[in-house]
Amino acid sequence: MERIAITKEAAKTVNLLKEKHGALIFHQSGGCCDGSAPMLFEEGDMYLDESDILLGSLEGVKFYMNQDQYAYWKHTHITVDITEGRGASFSLEIPLGKRFIIHSRLFTKEEQDFFSKTP
Repeated sequence: MERIAITKEAAKTVNLLKEKHGALIFHQSGGCCDGSAPMLFEEGDMYLDESDILLGSLEGVKFYMNQDQYAYWKHTHITVDITEGRGASFSLEIPLGKRFIIHSRLFTKEEQDFFSKTP
């Protein structure tokens, strides 16, 4: 079972940006501006520490979430999508006139049971 997924359209954008920038990471902090939106950075451009939780990988890109934000989202399955419009962040998709967004749903009982046994 997975905590996160990505739509086909968002995956296309991630792969385009990987070709241009190389290794990438997603991070969702819950900070100011668009901080609660998933942001895409070149690997090494975002300082990660013990407060960042690895939720999984999307198109070969690791997805991290700050532990404070994770406290709100830990009961949900997250799907990363993309939409037209310029966000207020430093995420790599912004110059394309797009921004990543999150769709979420509560875990099913089966998922909740599974994830309550795994970190």
